[in-house]
Amino acid sequence: MDAVGQLVFTAFAIYVLIKFALSIRIVPAQQVFLVERLGKFHKQLGAGFHSMIPFLDRVTYKLNLKEEAIDVPAQTCFTGDNVQIQVDGVIYMKVEDPYRAAYNVTNYHYALIQLAQTTMRAALGHLELDKTFEERESLNAQIVKVVDEAAEPWGINIMRYEIQNITPPKSILQSMEKQMTAEREKRATIARSEGEKTARINTSEGLKQELINRSEGEKQRTINQAEGQAAEIRAIALATAAGLKKVADAVAAPGGAEAMRLSLVQEYLRMMEGLAKSDTKVVLPVNLADLKETLGGLGLKSKAQE
Repeated sequence: MDAVGQLVFTAFAIYVLIKFALSIRIVPAQQVFLVERLGKFHKQLGAGFHSMIPFLDRVTYKLNLKEEAIDVPAQTCFTGDNVQIQVDGVIYMKVEDPYRAAYNVTNYHYALIQLAQTTMRAALGHLELDKTFEERESLNAQIVKVVDEAAEPWGINIMRYEIQNITPPKSILQSMEKQMTAEREKRATIARSEGEKTARINTSEGLKQELINRSEGEKQRTINQAEGQAAEIRAIALATAAGLKKVADAVAAPGGAEAMRLSLVQEYLRMMEGLAKSDTKVVLPVNLADLKETLGGLGLKSKAQE
């Protein structure tokens, strides 16, 4: 065998050895290899050690069975009120059927991204700009529902979808900021007015309660004064009555009348002392020269007159 033949034989031997080496596969966990024999699907290789027939079997697809997060690039969408916005998101999926994921769709990653984008555009077209920020959860649920139904023939399970960013134009952002500022100022003004209203109500309630308490106090003081005066008058009346009763008893006793007349005469004369002063003018209703007449005018008679 010449040198060329030896070289060809050596190359062929190496090729055969490589083929035999490639026929032995170790599949990692959470992965699956799809094997074709003579161009037709033959079997799936799960995690572990596997051997294949050289030249007949070959691994055509390697699929990951773990949940994957696929970034959905930003796209231009129009809202229901014709506002242009940029929206991006993340879709979470998992391969449930490796065979359908490999043979029913060319590239399931690309297909899922396109499907999520078209669904997002259609969903946002029915909402106004203000609602797009409020309806994120419902938009996510709607996209998951539509994409999961479309991906079922591909053997793909859509776990969830999350909108990352909704970016309006700068002019719209400025208008929204002004609107938000106006809303905050409005809420602050309302809060201040409510506080002032509450303060005034509390102040008026306090003044009202103060006036009520003061009037109640005045009322109670007047009642107490009236009760005190009534008690005083009652006590004076009782004392006067008791004194008059004692005087009447004394007058009715033997010699009481004479004692009464003597006491009255003494009191009368005492009161007349000091009336006749040089700087005093006195008009007397009685004739002091005639004591008997005076005593008679007072209702008292001397012993001789009796």
